[in-house]
Amino acid sequence: MTGGRLPRVLVDATSVPADRGGVGRYVDGLLGALGQMGSDRVDLAVVAQRTDAERYGRMLSDAEVIAGPAAIAHRPARLAWEQTGLPLLAQQVGANVLHSPFYTCPLRAACPVTVTVHDATFFTEPEHYDNTKRTFFRSAIKTSLRRAARVIVPSKATRDELIRLLDADPTHIDVAYHGVDPNAFHAPTEEEKARVRARLGLGDTGYVAFLGAKEPRKNVPNLIRGWARAVSDWPHPPALVVAGGQGHDDDIDRAVAEAPPHLRLLRPGYLRYTDLPGFLGGALVACYPSFGEGFGLPILEAMACATPVLTTPRLSLPEVGGDAVAYTTEDPDSPWPRPASNGPRSSPGRPAPRCTSTRGTGYRAVRPDPDHYTRCA
Repeated sequence: MTGGRLPRVLVDATSVPADRGGVGRYVDGLLGALGQMGSDRVDLAVVAQRTDAERYGRMLSDAEVIAGPAAIAHRPARLAWEQTGLPLLAQQVGANVLHSPFYTCPLRAACPVTVTVHDATFFTEPEHYDNTKRTFFRSAIKTSLRRAARVIVPSKATRDELIRLLDADPTHIDVAYHGVDPNAFHAPTEEEKARVRARLGLGDTGYVAFLGAKEPRKNVPNLIRGWARAVSDWPHPPALVVAGGQGHDDDIDRAVAEAPPHLRLLRPGYLRYTDLPGFLGGALVACYPSFGEGFGLPILEAMACATPVLTTPRLSLPEVGGDAVAYTTEDPDSPWPRPASNGPRSSPGRPAPRCTSTRGTGYRAVRPDPDHYTRCA
């Protein structure tokens, strides 16, 4: 781009699933922050699923919001449209940059493409994915690294792994940390906590919280086993509430069956978005014993709700939690919880960075850098 003219950016939000989840929260935060910058800093267009178009239109008063074809509500059709219809749409709206925010991108586009690669665990933790998913995302990441003008990653750990494992060009990778909207995640009121307790039927029982997908990488079975071993002999043991409904891990049912019958374990599935501050903020501790993450958004969300956090020192998690959280291992036999009195521990081969964040400070929503798009164009 020359002459100081703003690049016209088309963000493809069609990959956002109906249940939102981490991808939805990322895209919503990205678009919300871009919208707040105003048309004097970014010339924004968005294509979204038809179910999201009206909502994005209300949220982004200065942006052009386009509803995608009805057929792309189905994933195979969306992936096909991404290769054909999306490049055509980019031309029609006069885009100078196309942002694909979820791993995949068109193989051929008339303008430069930037892609968000959320993590590298398909390479670092391959055993935790089924063969179909592992193969698809490995191919998508390799293709995006070759085809995209620039790549956005949410942590230095993810950037370093892409460079180490795939020989990615570090000069084409921008680190843009995720953030949390303080209007959505905040220290809850007693009323918000009581509402969640009532809906879950917890009464006055304390509880340990997990919020996330039920994928093998999230290590939920070992969380259940570690919790059971840690609290089974307590006179008033806290319940464990495993919330979130995406993904599947057969070992979870086996771990539940192994738990002593006097302990209480709840699996409520998806919780209302408005209930998340009360759920996280009302917990004794939020646990996230993942085998590895590209970022670890639930840690940040729990911290924003003024909740103590227990996690593992794997990949990006020390980068996010710093010395404000406690660390344990992925093994259910390890001491639980283990205070982080000496700061975070590193993953093998990587020093643990320091973090100045503290619980409940209220994290800002993701702040994209408009210069990224200028560099891409």
